Amino acid sequence: MPRSILIFSKAQISSFVGGLVDYGIMIGLTEWLHVHYTISIVIGGIVGAVVNFSLDRIWSFYSRKAPYKYSVFQQLIMFCPVVLGSLVLKSSGTFMLTSLTKIDYRITRLMVDAVVSLFYNYMLRRHWIFKKRH
Repeated sequence: MPRSILIFSKAQISSFVGGLVDYGIMIGLTEWLHVHYTISIVIGGIVGAVVNFSLDRIWSFYSRKAPYKYSVFQQLIMFCPVVLGSLVLKSSGTFMLTSLTKIDYRITRLMVDAVVSLFYNYMLRRHWIFKKRH
């Protein structure tokens, strides 16, 4: 299996685990504590992002042969605006799609997450935050 496919697969698994944490918190806050789903998305997103960052750093993008270009502190600083952008895209995208289609927020959230995860989060994590030193 080519290395790029392996890295992509591992990154998607770590995103999925972080996403499960994120989604579970969103459902719990919204359904049980009656917090508006846009706020629950932000809170769940922050916790899920911490899980995802940790898995990415130690497993998805880790390589003994090529160390990271940036320190863990620098990566965390770079990760914050990516997470903020992701949270804005996910909560506003879910709100707009739910409002326009009248589909349940739990379903529109999954749809929006798939797009944001592949075209925003993965690209920035792979090619910027967890960039390797050459």
